[in-house]
Amino acid sequence: MANELISLETLEDRSLLIVDDDAPFRTRLGRAMESRGFDVCVAESVTAAKAEVDRAAPAFAVVDLRLEDGNGLDVVERIQGIRPDARVVILTGYGNITTAVAAVKRGAIDYLAKPADADDVEAALLSATGDLPPPPENPMSADRVRWEHIQRVYELCGKNVSETARRLNMHRRTLQRILAKRAPR
Repeated sequence: MANELISLETLEDRSLLIVDDDAPFRTRLGRAMESRGFDVCVAESVTAAKAEVDRAAPAFAVVDLRLEDGNGLDVVERIQGIRPDARVVILTGYGNITTAVAAVKRGAIDYLAKPADADDVEAALLSATGDLPPPPENPMSADRVRWEHIQRVYELCGKNVSETARRLNMHRRTLQRILAKRAPR
């Protein structure tokens, strides 16, 4: 069953704020969304995004969860405080259930794991309320999901290998070997 999408042509306000600290990704996504009919504005940090929201709250937003100067959820909260009808999607390379729940509680309508392409972002932004999103075309592999989880716990433990190994119930040397390898695809 195909998901119903809101028609962008029927909307008066097509403003879209893209907040991501990865400049090439931000630029690519911005161009792709402009070609789909959005009026795009970009920001590279929480501070820049909040300033842009205060200047003109967007109808749509795509916000990276982890930014160099803070948490993207603060941007979601600012957008929702000024414009409760805004449709905000969170993007992250460090997805987990806790942050997904926090994002939805603060007003995000969807939560996408990177790498998400412009089609995924557009479908999330324009999906009719209550629709389940379609399954991803290229979901992360189980090895990648495991690696992302380990990286997230490692960072939350202040990059303390012993504490991370204890919390993951894993031998410290095993964890060190995993951390030394590149991320799986």
